[in-house]
Amino acid sequence: MEYNFDGLVGPTHSYAGLSRGNLASQAHAGQIGNPRAAALQGLEKMRFVSELGVGQAVLPPQLRPDVNSLRRLGLEGDDATLLGVALREHPQLLRLCSSASAMWTANAATVTPSVDSTDGKLHLTVANLSSMFHRSLEARTTCAVLRRIFDDASRFAVHAALPAGELFADEGAANHTRLFTGAGVVHLFGYGRSNWQPGALPETFPARQSLEASQAVARLNRVPEPSRLFWQQDPRGIDRGAFHTDVLAVGNAEFLMLHERAFVETPRLLERLKSNLGEQFQSCLATEAELESTRAVRAYPFNSQLLSLPSGDMAIVAPLEAREDEQACRFLERVVAETNPVREVFYIDVNASMKNGGGPACLRLRIALSELERQAVSARVFLDSALYAELKSWIERHYRDRFGVDDLGDAAFLLEIRSALDELTQILRLGSVYEFQKSSG
Repeated sequence: MEYNFDGLVGPTHSYAGLSRGNLASQAHAGQIGNPRAAALQGLEKMRFVSELGVGQAVLPPQLRPDVNSLRRLGLEGDDATLLGVALREHPQLLRLCSSASAMWTANAATVTPSVDSTDGKLHLTVANLSSMFHRSLEARTTCAVLRRIFDDASRFAVHAALPAGELFADEGAANHTRLFTGAGVVHLFGYGRSNWQPGALPETFPARQSLEASQAVARLNRVPEPSRLFWQQDPRGIDRGAFHTDVLAVGNAEFLMLHERAFVETPRLLERLKSNLGEQFQSCLATEAELESTRAVRAYPFNSQLLSLPSGDMAIVAPLEAREDEQACRFLERVVAETNPVREVFYIDVNASMKNGGGPACLRLRIALSELERQAVSARVFLDSALYAELKSWIERHYRDRFGVDDLGDAAFLLEIRSALDELTQILRLGSVYEFQKSSG
């Protein structure tokens, strides 16, 4: 059964506009955030997916501001002194070290289920996210959390992030799609550029994922060579805001829904997938004439969750923005009307995430687990009504309803967050996963 591991939105959720190439993030830079509303909105999405009968789990937010990273950048003093100096003299550094971007867990890691891997283990390789400084800070805590959840070494292997740097820049599952039929399995790795192979590059925005990183992840995750397929993102799509492949493509089981600007040489890609997966494989392609890529990036119909329901049918969980855009809505209506596994589209409100460039698909990491593997997870991360109620109460008690950059200079705010996260790790039965917990014993 596939479980969607969603990241809880963090207490410093805001609109800092830190990600170049993410048009929504840049467009809303400087707006005041409401972390409480954003976190509750994300939790409601988790509840909705769970009530569809789909597996749902939760990952904790990371501690921000990241005062340890500020110290590594040369700032000194106790927490109160350091944060005050950072706010007055280095506000951009403070914003970078305070981002709640770990909420987009599609970037947390790349996953290979045990049924696919050559050694029969579930493999997760943590993403280094080295293309963006504020995101590169996530890998250490992400690795600690995933290793705590998947701590049975006989069943699970959680690999540390690839070495940081341009050569092996890895964006996680946002650039990876697993497709399967009775005829076979394909792990489709999208990449933006190669360091050693020639290829067209975007002209305006950076190509984040490298081919070499994708290849390394496939090796670490023990993906059988016949199941590996590496395909370049369309540079024109990247320049229009498709910084990850999941902005313009989403796949599940035998079905792939994509825009013609998601990948280069789209007809050849679809032919290759049909050859590897057989006649069961189906796709639905949006052309530029039907749905302009700029509108697809703005409305995010492809950054939807494509879910297998208990009935055997599929459903799309799309953002409200996709219903409000005439072209995007018409395309999704066509998907449902055609002969394919998709039977319904549900529209949900994730606007707090959308304003930073993350739709429903960005908010979850897909992990397929056998029943024995699920039972091997001792952490309390699988969502049920009791955990939902506890998490909702936790958010309402600990999160502020207004957050701006000036709050980052308040050491009392940092103590509030530490106390909240300490309580959360007890609720989720994670033990000590944050550096402040380890240092305090």
